[in-house]
Amino acid sequence: MTEDQHVNLEAWLNSLSAELDAGLTIDEESMHILLDLARDAAHEVLRPAAPLTTFLVGVAVGRGASLGAAAARATEVCLHRSDNDSAATDAQTD
Repeated sequence: MTEDQHVNLEAWLNSLSAELDAGLTIDEESMHILLDLARDAAHEVLRPAAPLTTFLVGVAVGRGASLGAAAARATEVCLHRSDNDSAATDAQTD
């Protein structure tokens, strides 16, 4: 992502946050956490899981969880699911 794209994305997120009256500012660290989570969900589960996973993490954060902890747990679940799917596929081919 270029610097201009990064600035535009950050501005968009903060503008949307204001429009939704979310009462928060998306900083660079939070943006990276969410983008990494979306990547992991898309690659390890299914592409449509990316926005839905980040939504569920947002719900958890809204209920009091920290973003880092909720995203880390969601990533663990994504990776564990991928490991289980690989093991099931291997068992079916044996």
